[in-house]
Amino acid sequence: MNSDPAINTQVNWLLGLIQAADNFYPTGAYAHSYGLEGLVEAGVVHDRATLRRFLLNMVLPQLHQIEIPLATHAWEALGTEDWSTLREICILSAALRAPRELREAAEAMGRQRAHLAQQLHPSPLADTFWEKSQEEKWPHCLAVATALEARLTQAPVTAVYAAVIYAAVAGVIAAAMKLLRLGQNGAQTLLTEVLATGSHLTPATTHRPLQAIGWFNPWMDIASARHETAAARLFIS
Repeated sequence: MNSDPAINTQVNWLLGLIQAADNFYPTGAYAHSYGLEGLVEAGVVHDRATLRRFLLNMVLPQLHQIEIPLATHAWEALGTEDWSTLREICILSAALRAPRELREAAEAMGRQRAHLAQQLHPSPLADTFWEKSQEEKWPHCLAVATALEARLTQAPVTAVYAAVIYAAVAGVIAAAMKLLRLGQNGAQTLLTEVLATGSHLTPATTHRPLQAIGWFNPWMDIASARHETAAARLFIS
């Protein structure tokens, strides 16, 4: 029985996307609240309504202003093996995270995800990316690692957007279930609503010039800085 190569390719990258988004995937994401624990401690987020406001007003704008444009540039640069641009993207991603906690969390998870991509999908592209990032000591980030996974599995750039949005929103909600009185049904309804809102992208979102990428979010920075010296912590960040 003959198989359709196009269908097989699509199935492969879909399976890869699902695998990378699964809690079983060892990136250490479960140990991070992405700044949420600090906001809970400050009283900014204390129930489902304030969590929803945090996701819509803080998380999604950051994805649209920073993570998705970075991932778009990374996906395009990986397609042409433009290593100087990839290095610039990695450095910019680290520079946009002022609190040390958030910067180190992004570095750790991005590094693990890129290393896993090299092991799971061996190729000259994966090897060269890993070798250059190690030799030149590039900061790692999830946006670039996600773009790398997409290139290695032949996934389209739209799959990168989906992966970035899902990982960020689901990660925050999973952390919230440990910090707030938020049941599984409540978590899933909120996840569905926020994903639907976050999926409405525009060319200005996805193709923002590198020099225009950024998002000012003092609440997140202050909460993360305070969380670093908190007397007790459930999450690393």
